[in-house]
Amino acid sequence: MKIRNYKFERVENFKYLGVIPNEDNTYQIDLKERTKNAKKTYFMLQKVLKNKNISKKLKLRPKNTLIDKTLTYASETSILTKRDKKQINIFKRKVYRRILGPVYENEEEN
Repeated sequence: MKIRNYKFERVENFKYLGVIPNEDNTYQIDLKERTKNAKKTYFMLQKVLKNKNISKKLKLRPKNTLIDKTLTYASETSILTKRDKKQINIFKRKVYRRILGPVYENEEEN
């Protein structure tokens, strides 16, 4: 497409203000990109999250301020499918397991 002296190329998707819109109006590519960035943030914080000397309450702060914000950036305009929500929840549970440790349920004998 050409407008005056400017020539524009047609692309399937592109990154604009941190969001990857596409012509199909689906957000799977954007969700994958945000998940990838959140995983990078998560792995950068591994030393902090594994440290036994830091309280669990203090470990939740970078999770809430950095990891969650990276994962949900500009997602208020996207439409998520059940599969997308499931992927986000799986990643969030992974981070919670790292911070809070495994949870054991007590089995009661009858």
